[in-house]
Amino acid sequence: MEISADETAQITIVLADDHEVVRNGIRMVLEAEADIVVVAEASDAETATRYVLGHKPAVLVLDLNMPGDRTAIESIPAILERSPSTGVVVLTMQDEPAFARSALRAGALGYVVKQAAANELVQAVRAVVAGQSYISPSLGARLATEPDGPPGPPDDLTPRETEILSLLALGHTNPEIAEQFVLSVRTIETHRANIQRKIGASSRAELVAYASEHGLLSH
Repeated sequence: MEISADETAQITIVLADDHEVVRNGIRMVLEAEADIVVVAEASDAETATRYVLGHKPAVLVLDLNMPGDRTAIESIPAILERSPSTGVVVLTMQDEPAFARSALRAGALGYVVKQAAANELVQAVRAVVAGQSYISPSLGARLATEPDGPPGPPDDLTPRETEILSLLALGHTNPEIAEQFVLSVRTIETHRANIQRKIGASSRAELVAYASEHGLLSH
């Protein structure tokens, strides 16, 4: 996609979401603004990282949960290390403070819940370009009133690890989880080993107990 000669006045975006229909809708919202242009689209975190390093965009709009060996949140520090001028806006269905905190700790400046994307995404992009942070107001209010967060995954579990832990505790096998996330069984085994190391669990019973204690069995 060619960029016009006055691209220096434009806000360049790499857009990462694993659903093409969603990407099309987000692109329409963003490019309705005269000074915003989407320079590349990706359907997984690895491709998003490659496009960011190639284009060095002003902003990466990143879906929280996409297929791939590395989660979106795990990709953020590596992206920022190699493209520090790129601001990251996470766009997600996850509206729990724990996930927002994980994204912000990883280096994201923006966190927008998809239900409000049309109204808030452009605001978030402009805030991030200005070096400011932006969190969906409804979620920001919860972060302010729940400073320690609701019962959820401590021990630095990533969103992907949290989801896998929940499925393991509900009795799903490694192959079943691998199929659901479009990952290899070996990758799920690695995630499981990391989960067990982080929470100090060595058996399925301990995984179930931990998930129950932190309110993950209903996910």
